[in-house]
Amino acid sequence: MPSIAIVGAGPQMGLAIARTFGSQGFDVALISRNRDKLDDLVGKLEAEGVNAAAFPADVLDRAGLTEALQGAAATFGGIEVLEYSPVGTFGITALTAPTGTEPSHVEFEMNFQLYGAIAATRAVLPAMREAGAGTLLYTTGAGSIWPDPRVANVNAAAAALRNWAMNLHKELADAGTGVQAAHVGIDSSIGVSVIPGVEAARPEQITPLYWDLHTTRRDRAELVFKL
Repeated sequence: MPSIAIVGAGPQMGLAIARTFGSQGFDVALISRNRDKLDDLVGKLEAEGVNAAAFPADVLDRAGLTEALQGAAATFGGIEVLEYSPVGTFGITALTAPTGTEPSHVEFEMNFQLYGAIAATRAVLPAMREAGAGTLLYTTGAGSIWPDPRVANVNAAAAALRNWAMNLHKELADAGTGVQAAHVGIDSSIGVSVIPGVEAARPEQITPLYWDLHTTRRDRAELVFKL
């Protein structure tokens, strides 16, 4: 049975992505820091008939993240899809305008977004290349495409992740690996609006993009959700 590893997604998006793939017969590995929240999501999925398991790890701990993904692969017999979408939390993630940004503000976000994505990819890509199949999906807010000066430090790291993901798509496609890599840009808040002027979407409105990139739009390096 195929499996998806969902890394760092917030509870709403993580559950929605898990349901989208789980309804198509995928096993689901959920990876984030909070064991209690993971167990709650696993319980909801299993009640809906989706085979799921929790693998706690912090994306800032690259060795721990690698170990969690290796554990997921061992549990489910491999990882066919990786979805990486770390979500910051208030009190941890500082939001800075360009003139208020210090190097440390961007450094944290680069570790959180780009470097974590690279570590996660290195944990699963070799097996995908050997199998000649697989999908790597990376999620950011649309500030990676259309910058918002209210969150300049987050945008800078998100743009770096977007650039890296699209380059990865080209490298893997040009080499004929059979592995798809793509960026998903979300031009909305999720569930409730958190930034003035940015509308909120339901997670279920967004998740079809992930399924399309895995199945019918494997030539695309990017899809953007916009209300």
